[in-house]
Amino acid sequence: MKKVLILLLAFNLGLAQQTKRKLVWEENFNGNTLNEENWNFELGDGCPNCGWGNNERQLYTKENHKLIEGKLVITAKKEGEKYSSTRITTAGKQEFKYGRIEARAKIPVGQGIWPAFWMLGKNIKTVGWPKCGEIDILEYVGREPDMVYTTLHTEATHGEHASSKKTKIDDVEDGFHVYATEWDADKITFFVDDQLVYTYQPENKNEGNWPFMQPFYIIINCAIGGNFGGPAVDDSIFPQQFIIDYVKVYQ
Repeated sequence: MKKVLILLLAFNLGLAQQTKRKLVWEENFNGNTLNEENWNFELGDGCPNCGWGNNERQLYTKENHKLIEGKLVITAKKEGEKYSSTRITTAGKQEFKYGRIEARAKIPVGQGIWPAFWMLGKNIKTVGWPKCGEIDILEYVGREPDMVYTTLHTEATHGEHASSKKTKIDDVEDGFHVYATEWDADKITFFVDDQLVYTYQPENKNEGNWPFMQPFYIIINCAIGGNFGGPAVDDSIFPQQFIIDYVKVYQ
C-alpha cells in the first residue's frame, strides 16, 4: 500500500509540474513525409568516425523509416550482409535549453538492437564530444530485457564512466511508454511513465560536469550492435520497428 501511495504522489507531482509549463514544440508525425523543416537525416556509416564512434554495424538511410497513422516507424533490417536503419536529428532547426522533453514510444526487441531518444549540445562541432554534453533520455539494449538506461555524458564522466542509471521496468517492451527528462539550471531528472528513475545534480557545477547551460538538439535512432548494443547480433530478430508516437517539449 505504501509503495502505491508513493507512486501516486510521484505521478501527481509530475502532472502538476507539467501543467505549470507551456508546450513550446511538438512533433506528431502527421502527414506522409518527415517534416525536414524540423528534422535532418544523418546517413551512412558515420565515417570518418566509422561505426558512429561505437563500432555500430548499421548504415543509416532515408528508406528505413515511414510515417504511418501519425507515428514515426523506424525499421531496422538485415539484407544480405548489411544492416540498415534510420537516424534523425533536430540540429540547427529545433534546439532547446531547459524544460521537459518527452517522447511516447514503443521499443524494438532482440539481441543486438539499440534504440535511443537523446540530445547533444549544439556546440558539438566546435568543442567536440563529450565536452558538448549528452542527455540520453532513453536507451534500451536488447540483450538486457526489462532494462532502461538514462545517462548523462560530460567531460568529467563519459563513456563507460558516464553518470548513468539502469532501471528495471517489467514488460517495458510491451506497448507504448513515455520517456522524459526535466532539465533546469540546477538538476536533470529522468522519468518513465512519470515515474522518477534518476536525478543528476552535481553540487559544485563546472564546465567539466555541467555543460548543460546551452541549447541541445534531439536525436532519434535505432542502432545495431556496437560497444553498447553488444558485439553479438541475433539476425533472426529482423526486421524490428522503433515506433515513436510523438515528441513534445514544455518550458
